[in-house]
Amino acid sequence: MGMLGDLINGLVDIIYPKVCLVCKNKLGPEAIDNLVCAECWAKIKKNQPPFCHSCGRHLIKTNPTKNICLPCLKRPAHFDRAFSPCAYEGITKVLIHEFKYGNKDYLGLTLNRLLTEFIREYDLPLPVLDLIVPVPLHKTRLREREYNQAEILSRHLAGEFKKEVGPDILIRNRYTKTQTELEPDKRLENVRGSFSINKANILKNKNVLLVDDVLTTGATSSEAAAVLKEAGANIVFVLTVAN
Repeated sequence: MGMLGDLINGLVDIIYPKVCLVCKNKLGPEAIDNLVCAECWAKIKKNQPPFCHSCGRHLIKTNPTKNICLPCLKRPAHFDRAFSPCAYEGITKVLIHEFKYGNKDYLGLTLNRLLTEFIREYDLPLPVLDLIVPVPLHKTRLREREYNQAEILSRHLAGEFKKEVGPDILIRNRYTKTQTELEPDKRLENVRGSFSINKANILKNKNVLLVDDVLTTGATSSEAAAVLKEAGANIVFVLTVAN
């Protein structure tokens, strides 16, 4: 049966060869998770230091005495610091879109490779964090999508770094417009009051890693961090695949 199975799989690959999710070229032996070709993977744009000590984007240091970018100085966030391995463009944007809207929940494992590599390369302070909390979806959106991409990323991270996940601690209690549809100055208003806490006793004096797929203006993560801190959380760091 094993030989027959191999033969059938071989025939399937000939008739329907597996192709890269990004460039659609046939995948070679060095493909990442048999989903993304090595060439596309190598072209992913990584964020490079120095990083803004708030949003985590590459910092153009026009003022050497400051470690925070101008947008973050103008609009301070409630989280203590955010980190993202990639820029939200090109190949990363395609993969996140497929993960989020293309019913490809299995891409969580592939995208987690970027998070894990970044954490280890820059020695992010995972040891001091007690709990991983995914940014939740509203129940209506969860029914539409059938999974929360932030929770999938959180569970992969938790397995990799032996951390606890609190998927039901933070609740999205109000259905909001998708942030990408709004101008930056409307995003804070859109998410204000949209989160609540389910198990506040768990958060007291805990250091939390808040996980999502993308950080744009930071409005969603900031609002979520504010609610976590009001419930007793100590430090709230944010980790996203891209910003």
